[in-house]
Amino acid sequence: MRVLVTGAAGSIGQVLVPGLTDRGHEVVGLDRVPQPEGHDGRWYTLDATDPDAVAAVFEEESINGVVHLAGHPGESSLPDALTSHVVTTAALLDAMVEHDVTRFVYASSNHAVGRTPRRDQVTVDTRPRPDTFYGVGKVAAEAVLSLYADRYGIDAVSCRIGSFLPQPESVRALSTWLSHDDCVRMVEAALTAPAPGFAVLYGISANTRAWWDLEPGRALGYEPQDDAEDFVDRVAAAPDDEVEAAHVGGPFATERFYRPALDRA
Repeated sequence: MRVLVTGAAGSIGQVLVPGLTDRGHEVVGLDRVPQPEGHDGRWYTLDATDPDAVAAVFEEESINGVVHLAGHPGESSLPDALTSHVVTTAALLDAMVEHDVTRFVYASSNHAVGRTPRRDQVTVDTRPRPDTFYGVGKVAAEAVLSLYADRYGIDAVSCRIGSFLPQPESVRALSTWLSHDDCVRMVEAALTAPAPGFAVLYGISANTRAWWDLEPGRALGYEPQDDAEDFVDRVAAAPDDEVEAAHVGGPFATERFYRPALDRA
């Protein structure tokens, strides 16, 4: 499959691009920064908020699927979050419709449900409860994906990613960790699952302490192999562990992230 990966120079992109390549996919990279050293494939340096620039890529390349990783990974104002996550998604979807590309894999976030109190495992049926404007941006982008799945028949899989790290670094991450290898397995499954329509999965590894239900991902062919529990002896307790376990969004759900929606002069 010839796959356009946006945000290809980011932390996930630098793992995913070679991972998909090793699995036989041809990857076209796109990012706001120039092509990193060592990446030998096709590369486009542009801002995915520019629909004309995005459309031009689809004019030049024969794309079979899109993996959308681009977007500001932290908290910002509401307009910035919506631009970063929703406008970029819409620009890609419009280009896909125009060029008959029907598979979209989206790097959403656990923060789309981050205000959910930590009790039982969270399922994909849990209502969106974003913990930040970052989370709001992810929820809104998922809504656009759902619209395009219904309107145009796009197959769109939203991967609500947990803690993407080489290894878990906190007690919370023992529940939320997504290993590098499992990330590649997850995205390939989302790219190749037969006719998923609009689907949501939780992007974590097979963690013994998992806070999110992995069955929706397994139904799409995602079989995680790693478990954060293998690192439990390397993770020290911290004073904020209890607070971070109150909601599934961890620190993003605390008052430290409260801020006005709009920046004022």
